[in-house]
Order: sequence, then C-alpha cells, then structure tokens
Amino acid sequence: MAVPSVQTTKKPSWLKVKLPTHENFFYVSHLLKKNNLHTICQSAKCPNVAECWAHRTATFLILGDTCTRDCAFCAVTKAKGEPLPSPQGEPERVAAAVSQMGLGYVVLTSVTRDDLPDGGASSFAATLEIIKNQNTDIKVEVLIPDFNGNEKALETVIAAGPDVVNHNIEVPENIYPRINRPVQNYRRSLSILEKAKALGATTKSGLMIGLGEKKQDLQQTFADLRAVFCDFLTIGQYLQPSRINAPTQKYYTPEEFADLKRIALEFGFTEVESGPLVRSSYRAHLMYEKLKRTC
Repeated sequence: MAVPSVQTTKKPSWLKVKLPTHENFFYVSHLLKKNNLHTICQSAKCPNVAECWAHRTATFLILGDTCTRDCAFCAVTKAKGEPLPSPQGEPERVAAAVSQMGLGYVVLTSVTRDDLPDGGASSFAATLEIIKNQNTDIKVEVLIPDFNGNEKALETVIAAGPDVVNHNIEVPENIYPRINRPVQNYRRSLSILEKAKALGATTKSGLMIGLGEKKQDLQQTFADLRAVFCDFLTIGQYLQPSRINAPTQKYYTPEEFADLKRIALEFGFTEVESGPLVRSSYRAHLMYEKLKRTC
C-alpha cells in the first residue's frame, strides 16, 4: 500500500477543540491506566476526548488495542502478522471501571480480531453480561466489527442483551477502495445490520465524510441503510490522523452537516447526529433517549 499524501490544508475554525483541563478528564485517565484499559477515544485520536472524559464518559476498546486489518483512515495500531494475545480479565476490569465512573450508558467497541474464530464476539458478550449483572439499569451499546459476516458470532453478542447494536458502514460503497477495504465489505456491513435488526436489535451506523464522496453517494448510502431498517445514524468529518493515513479531501461546513441531517431524517432514521466533530458514540445516550421517547 502506497503512503498517502500528507494533508496540508489548514483546518477550519469549527474543528478546533479545547485542551483538557477539567478534573474529571484526569480522573478518567487515571482510572483507565489503573485498570489497564484501552479506549477508542485514545487509540483513534478522537477530537472529543476532552469533552467526553470531562463528563466521565468513554468508549471502552476491548480485545486489546491492536487491529488485524489495515484500513487507511484509522489511527489504531495494526498487527504485524503475529497472533495477538487475549487480554486476561478484561471483562471484569471494564465492569469495574464502569462502576467506578458511575455510568448509566456504556459504549463497548473493539479492534477487529480476524485471528479469533468468533472475531471476539464471546468477549463482547462476557463484558456486556458482567456489566448488566452488576447493575440491571445500565444501558449498553456495542459498536461491533463485521465478524467476517459470521452470523453465529452476531447471535452471540445479541443474546447477551445489548440495548443498541452499532456497526459503522464508514463511507459510501464507491469510496471503499480509498480506505483500503474490499468493495464487497460494504454489502457485508449492510448484511450485519440487517441480521441484527432481524434478531430484534435497535441498530445504528456511522459515516465519516471528506474522503472524496459526492452528495448523491451519501444519499445512496442513506437509502441502503434504511433499506435494512437502520434506526440511528451519525455523520462526522474525517480527519487525517497521521501522515500514513488517507488524506482529507474536503472539510464540510456546519451548514452542510445540518443539510445532510435534514436529508437523512427524510429517509426515515429515528435520529441523526451530524456535525464536524460527531463520532460513532458521541452523545450516544441522547440518541437512545430519543428512541425511548418515540416508542
């Protein structure tokens, strides 16, 4: 894979974020280190980390911090061909952190583990069950990989009772080659969402924009997601995390994001979060609350 060009375009003012100063940020940072835990907030260089940790929220990254795939947009550490160790006691450590942070809504995600027979589904289930056992009122959203299309792995996760099943489509179908993903994986991701819905899950997906897509590409993706009855959608600005990742080709304005939200809602999503700094789990509890109000 060729090294992408370096993004040199100056970021617009609406993408500036404040440095962490709130005491809760440092509390969460200490707690994660103490429990030897990873978050996608850190591993993916999320711009919202200061805001979310200040509110004592974080998206837990399970199954370690090293991914078996090489997507061109992602800052997460990539495996170099060696089998990856399975973190010992991780479900219990995540549950302990959830309890200590006093969370009422938890988001669990993972690196993609193609080296595991079930893609890590059993670890999702174990972590979810321990969290729910310690407090039945806690809501848990799982942001899952595609498990290579393994339906039994998906059933394992859903049997554990997640409140929301999130799987990111990431970009429109024609942009998949630009993020170093086989085009057929787009349909596989739609299939995962469709099967999750058939199994009774509330479903959610996410798009990052700014990689060269056109408006009609986004509209087609909205239509594809609604065709599998996806409930929630997030739309956020792609930001090149390092010089070896795919370059940002366009910065969308807040007004353009508002327009995309309007269009997406017209396709029938229950709720859409659309903005420059929106990410998959950004204010996830608010989207869930919107669903409960409409039921």
